[in-house]
Amino acid sequence: MARLAVDLPWIAKYVNTGIVIILLLFGYLGTIISSNFHIGTAIFLFLFLMNFYYRHIQTKHALLRNFGIIAQARYMIESVGPELRQYLYANDVEEKPFSRAERAEVYRKAKNIDSSEAFGSLLNFDDEEIKLRHSMYPIDKKDMEKYSLTFGEERDIKNKYTITKPFIASAMSFGALGQNAVRAISRGVKAAGIPMNTGEGGYPKYHLMEGSDLIFQIGTAKFGVRNPDGSLNGDKLRNLSKLPQIKMIEIKFSQGAKPGKGGLLPKEKITEEIADLRHVPMGQDVISPPHHIECTNPKNTVEFIKRVQDFSDLPVGIKMCVGSELEFRTLIKEMKKQKIFPDYISIDGAEGGTGAAPKSFMDNVGVPLFRALPLVQKILVEERVRNKLKLLCAGKLISPGKQITAMALGADAVYTARGFLLSLGCIQALQCNKNTCPVGITTHNPRFQKGLIISDKAVKVTNYVNNLEHDFYELLASTGSKNVKELTPDKVYIPKNAPCVEK
Repeated sequence: MARLAVDLPWIAKYVNTGIVIILLLFGYLGTIISSNFHIGTAIFLFLFLMNFYYRHIQTKHALLRNFGIIAQARYMIESVGPELRQYLYANDVEEKPFSRAERAEVYRKAKNIDSSEAFGSLLNFDDEEIKLRHSMYPIDKKDMEKYSLTFGEERDIKNKYTITKPFIASAMSFGALGQNAVRAISRGVKAAGIPMNTGEGGYPKYHLMEGSDLIFQIGTAKFGVRNPDGSLNGDKLRNLSKLPQIKMIEIKFSQGAKPGKGGLLPKEKITEEIADLRHVPMGQDVISPPHHIECTNPKNTVEFIKRVQDFSDLPVGIKMCVGSELEFRTLIKEMKKQKIFPDYISIDGAEGGTGAAPKSFMDNVGVPLFRALPLVQKILVEERVRNKLKLLCAGKLISPGKQITAMALGADAVYTARGFLLSLGCIQALQCNKNTCPVGITTHNPRFQKGLIISDKAVKVTNYVNNLEHDFYELLASTGSKNVKELTPDKVYIPKNAPCVEK
């Protein structure tokens, strides 16, 4: 059965045009027939001016800029949403992939407003929820130690890179996101003092434009650094790595939302500019291969990591979603054998998001983060190589509570992508793959993109990071830890019925 849906762009087009036509009609009738018609003229003049303000003057709300007065209905309905949901629809903690309560927390952080709540948590407390264990003796703020993590120190390379906040903007390419969204995030994270991953979209034109520190990602298609046969072009990588903003390189082996499947950019989102940057044709989906052409076994996979290290002369990490425990342990053993280690491993949970993925992969493949992360930590410790690299992770880590939990389970730093999308104003419309994102984030349609004002949204990105950091240290102190190195699994309460956690 076809989904019953409202075509908002179509409705907005006719409503916005209709306001002008009716205004002129009432003005004409008031002049020719009776001045009583000017009552209608006054009403529709007011609507016209309000619509003009929404679409062309105000900059805070992308929906209003893109659709005008008709979008105001959404905000009106949203304002009575709690009452409607209480009796008719989903409650504040039922929506997926992020509940309204989770999204609201990010929105408040991005707007830099009070995020306190009253009358108790909305969660169930049903012996399935993971919690942080607080200490009777929380650490005083003056005794807290500032976070710092240096990549490349294990190999003692020249171009080490240090982060001073435990958050990184996860891989979001120009392609998956429109240029305004990329620039807003890049500008915002630069002001916040954290790096941003470019995603696998090829030459990072818009990421570079705003001056943030970048982690250049090499996907399986190697956009930006590929030879015609899909292999790595060392000269292109070497030249990219010389750009002062590119601080690290990340090799993407797999992604949580679609492990075992290459990246996917639907044809609806491919513009001439994207086709040129990626060297792909227009009018057809761009599907990356499921693995790097050079990587068919543990031996040549480790050799490939070494090649990237040599060409780039930068810290090099690898990104993967855990599948087989045996395969991961075998890879680590091969690293030990060759004495070659990446500077970090980033574990992507199966609950991760993406701009487009086959539903069968999104729903059925990969190990969830809070089961995979402790497993990887255990293997690295058992193989006595935990001191050879850093451990990062990603997978619905939009809030400080989950980020602290991930670090207690072994991570040195965390990635988040959807947290930053929400900070831009994402309303979870679930249209990322259709080029119809109503708030102008995951679209290349100029009509929708115009609603995303880079200067305004960049401030919200910065606010989000700064408020994350504030809550992060508050929670860290509550566990009795003065720094992240003191976070251990025993500072997390994992109930016996908790799903997807390695006990």
